[in-house]
Amino acid sequence: MRTRIGTQLIAGVALVTGMTMGLMALVILPRHRAELIDQMTHSADRISETIKNSARDAMLENRRDQLRRQIEAVGRQEGIDRVRLFNKDGTIMLSSDPGEIGRQVDKRAEACYACHAENGPLEHLPIPARSRTFDGPQGERLLGIINPIQNEPGCSTAACHAHAPGDTVLGVLDVTMPLGEVDAQIAHSQSRMTGLAALTLVASAVLLWWLNRRLVVRPVAALAQGTRRVADGDLTTTIPVTSSHELGDLARAFNTMTRRLAEAQRQLTQADKLASIGRLAAGVAHEINSPLTGVLSYASFLQKRAGKSPEMKEDLDVIVRETKRCREIVKGLLDFARPAPPKRHPTDLNDVVRRAVAVVMNELSVNRVSLRLDLSPDLPRVAADGNQMQQVVVNLVLNAADAIGESGGEIRIASRRAELPARGHAPIRRAECPRGCDLRDPDRRIGGLPALHVLRAHEGREAPFFLDPVYGRFNHVAPEPLVEGAVTSIVCPRCRADLATGDGRCGECGAPSFAVLAPEEGRVEWCTRNGCHWARWEARDAAGPRPVVEIEVRDTGRGIPPEVLPHLFEPFFSTKGARGTGLGLAVTWGIVEGHGGTIDVESDAGRGSRFTVRLPLAEGERPEAAAA
Repeated sequence: MRTRIGTQLIAGVALVTGMTMGLMALVILPRHRAELIDQMTHSADRISETIKNSARDAMLENRRDQLRRQIEAVGRQEGIDRVRLFNKDGTIMLSSDPGEIGRQVDKRAEACYACHAENGPLEHLPIPARSRTFDGPQGERLLGIINPIQNEPGCSTAACHAHAPGDTVLGVLDVTMPLGEVDAQIAHSQSRMTGLAALTLVASAVLLWWLNRRLVVRPVAALAQGTRRVADGDLTTTIPVTSSHELGDLARAFNTMTRRLAEAQRQLTQADKLASIGRLAAGVAHEINSPLTGVLSYASFLQKRAGKSPEMKEDLDVIVRETKRCREIVKGLLDFARPAPPKRHPTDLNDVVRRAVAVVMNELSVNRVSLRLDLSPDLPRVAADGNQMQQVVVNLVLNAADAIGESGGEIRIASRRAELPARGHAPIRRAECPRGCDLRDPDRRIGGLPALHVLRAHEGREAPFFLDPVYGRFNHVAPEPLVEGAVTSIVCPRCRADLATGDGRCGECGAPSFAVLAPEEGRVEWCTRNGCHWARWEARDAAGPRPVVEIEVRDTGRGIPPEVLPHLFEPFFSTKGARGTGLGLAVTWGIVEGHGGTIDVESDAGRGSRFTVRLPLAEGERPEAAAA
């Protein structure tokens, strides 16, 4: 049988409340009864003392009639059951009930326990010891209190009824009061407490029902409904956040989860498309190349024979041009789908540049693009695959020519040796959290490199944060902006491990620092304060500047818009429309990355762009190797 959590909660709270009030009743009611009886006991004692004091003279002078009238008058008062006067032998001398006069009472009975022990009267007794409760002949409850009459000098010298001076107690005055009113008050209090408990339970249940429905049932129902929609495949589902407590945080986390799931689904779909295209390209490239080669050969042959027919020659020119374009598309797809590992050997990049220029020189001349070479004559060799690096230079030059367009311009290719400091140039190729989770996100790239994905926590909320993977560069990406200057906590998005460095501090603002581990290269630190541009990589800083060879391709074209730069090296991203495949720069990036190098882009809209490829020197060309 299914029971709502709210019903269980209300039943549990009602049970606890009922038990609590029952325990309170067990403690309060007996105490209340004891207090009422104690008040009546003191009242009876005061009445007894009043009777005793008012009858003193009558007892000393032995005026029995006056004493009898006084006792009978007191006994008829409301709230008093009877008044009796015993002598020291236990005989009732006077009573508000005349039928009892002269009767002998049993000293061992309840009424005499407090005054007699081994037939010897006690001299002084406290009030609680002189009182008792018992049942009357009609079953009613009664309270009795005894008041010993002490011997006085006047009693032993009086001529009428002299007592021996050695007697301490001459008699006992007994006052009995009914407890019916007390019992009625206790019963009324018990009924009132029971009613109050029932009312409290009902009010608590109603209040709990309302609070449970508003604070628990509705948010949980919305969450359950949203979860069912997500399970059905609707990743656009969001839950309204109507509170600031834990369920509100749960709703926000649910919305964040669905947003990330939708993004992950989009990325998976894109990855699946890329994989499908790669498989398609690998499977059909060779099959397509053969018929394309035949079409191109026959079209070129017919083109030469159609000199006397301008219309036919024009049509054949289109066929030849488009066939060549198809061949280049297939070649780019094959290069992207099955990149060959580089065959590295010491290579002179100046020779690579010259061979690449020879390949594209005719096309540059047709497009009225001038080419200027500025190659360093003492350029060190690099460990590279000459053919792949030639493809890189060709791709960059053709890309520059497309950016210049038909209006003409200039492309400048320069080579030089450089010393690069780690800060601003050293890529973080591997990054792990303290528990070994890989923090690189291949689906989110910054400057062409996989960003470092972490979570930034602030004021109880977590948001993704993508770190620039180049040391000393701060092109971080935050999908959810944060207040400038806020200090945050940084955790791993997979295992939630804290990335704080413990006692590490920022070298600029003094805020706590966090770090990722670069295996075999120490840890890389950043400041936790939003907007602070401080970082430290001790291993790279200690290694000093890194010697590299640079190939720079600069053009005077239209430039690259800032919003396009982050996507420039993504596969199938192109700004050329139908004229481009979007694979040239992606293949270029893959080749440079496979050589352990880097490629940077700088561009000013309307003033041209500059691509800089940097490759490490071959072992024999490094200063430390030469010194050895």
